[in-house]
Amino acid sequence: MHLLLLASYAPSLVNFRGPLIADILAAGHRVSVGAPGISVDLRARLEALGAEVYDTPLRRTGTGILSDLRYGRALYRLMRRIHPDILLTYTIKPNIWGAFAASNACLPSFAMVTGLGYAFTNSDRVSLKQRGVRAIARWLYRAATHRNTKVIFQNPDDRDDFLAAGCLADATKVAMVNGSGVDLNHYAAVPLTEAPIFLMIARLLKNKGVREYAEATMSLQKTHPEARCLLAGPFDEGLDGIDTEDLRHWEEGGLEYLGPLDDVRPALTEARVYVLPSYREGTPRSVLEAMAMGRPVITSDAPGCRETVQDGVNGYLVPVCDPEALANRMREMIGDPIRTTKMGEESLQIAREKYDVRKVNRQLMEHLGLLADKESNA
Repeated sequence: MHLLLLASYAPSLVNFRGPLIADILAAGHRVSVGAPGISVDLRARLEALGAEVYDTPLRRTGTGILSDLRYGRALYRLMRRIHPDILLTYTIKPNIWGAFAASNACLPSFAMVTGLGYAFTNSDRVSLKQRGVRAIARWLYRAATHRNTKVIFQNPDDRDDFLAAGCLADATKVAMVNGSGVDLNHYAAVPLTEAPIFLMIARLLKNKGVREYAEATMSLQKTHPEARCLLAGPFDEGLDGIDTEDLRHWEEGGLEYLGPLDDVRPALTEARVYVLPSYREGTPRSVLEAMAMGRPVITSDAPGCRETVQDGVNGYLVPVCDPEALANRMREMIGDPIRTTKMGEESLQIAREKYDVRKVNRQLMEHLGLLADKESNA
């Protein structure tokens, strides 16, 4: 079969979907991929995997309907030109406009909901403009999923909220996988460092909990000035982006900003504890990478995040938007190094049992009908 895989952020095709592309090709299928702004280096890496690569015009952020319609038309023309057998999409704009284009091209489509973002965040945390965007997104999602063959979720909270919001009328289309998985060979476990170093990796968005992490850092510095709190990730132009002035203020309070990283493994090696106080996720990939490298995790008791941490076993769950609770758990991690080390070992075990990318890819390929009968029955 010929699969067309669409993304809104080109590097994710290798960083998040590279093993999936490789496994689908190894099963004897053909894979084409599409995303906006594919660099020469990224194209070479995707072609080295064996994928056929196409640049698709998309403004990843923003709410311009005309540019989105042009994106949908470009997808339709691409489908008519390369004749795939099935479409797989992830993130909101490819999910919506890919479904419309595939329907017009008489092509079965599968959407992966890898997170619901501020389109599903509580109304007291979003602006009036974001509320309008949320209403439109939900209406478009309902129309798009009517055209999907299956809608694939990474955690039960997203599934339930998506259904409750009316974004999917037919619950029989639901399929589940354990996140995007993590390559346990690439993110190989390394011993914990002894120094009290905390790390958060995320796009600089409010709904990722960047502000709460920064405030927890400033609180922690008052009692544990020896602790280091690192933040890595790119700025984001979306409606929820962090202001540069805020970041400068946080750096003055002790936060160490590393900028965007091409390879997160050195930062994870340096860190003793990984932190992600996000408001909600699909399944947070950065947490899985930290777990695979044997790091204990502090994350939010929020959709997607709570799936990765067994509270008190491989880390701690903290309330959403509660920087002081986060700071207190960080203090506990510093004060109990033996337990912290044990939590890192538990993280690695959970990653092996539940989030191994090969196991997750097998789940996904079965939903797509890309496994041979003998494999799907194994």
